[in-house]
Amino acid sequence: MSDRVEALDWDRIAADLDAFGCAAMGRLLEPEACAALRALYSEEAPFRSRIVMARHGFGQGEYKYYAYPLPAPIAALRPRLYARLAPVANRWNAAMDLPTRYPPAHAEFLARCHEAGQERPTPLLLRYGPGDYDCLHQDLYGAHVFPLQVAILLSQPGEDFTGGAFVLTEQRPRMQSRAEVVPLARGEAVVFAVHTRPVEGRRGTYRVNLRHGVSRVRTGERYTTGIIFHDAQ
Repeated sequence: MSDRVEALDWDRIAADLDAFGCAAMGRLLEPEACAALRALYSEEAPFRSRIVMARHGFGQGEYKYYAYPLPAPIAALRPRLYARLAPVANRWNAAMDLPTRYPPAHAEFLARCHEAGQERPTPLLLRYGPGDYDCLHQDLYGAHVFPLQVAILLSQPGEDFTGGAFVLTEQRPRMQSRAEVVPLARGEAVVFAVHTRPVEGRRGTYRVNLRHGVSRVRTGERYTTGIIFHDAQ
């Protein structure tokens, strides 16, 4: 797993994050690992809670938050991805004049979360069927927020489902919202801004607000696993 993360084109990923607020990362999981994670959805033990999205106005579909200990692929990817993304997060905060800086190791950041009462794991497994969608939102969960997160598609577009595109919107001051759609294949990942990011303007750097979601699934079932780096209250 470490070799796969290190083999990603991190210079291009960082450049795309700076330009668009999101970046296609490439393949992080093989089909067998995707199938194993999808199969967990029917079980109870790996999860701490289940959310039916329509009950909360989140959209349609449902998702489950993993319990600790996380499934092996997620537990392996989370700290390795964090270590590569922390420099981007620190650079963004410096550009936006935000005081928070993130330690190089994910364990140190989680300790900060847990000391503040954010102790519940946030990585999750999402399932969408025909007609399901995810409203535009932000995954914040508490005072301590890591400004980037990762989603990995576990189903194959065109075979397992149709529709269901990942969508990111960005609202710049005094401008209309901009949408970014990231096509993914099974096992591929996208990294994107959780809340805000810096943008260079004519008068210096300013903050833009971002939200993400999933467009309507037309046929089949779409599974995604999300890796959020901060824990929840």
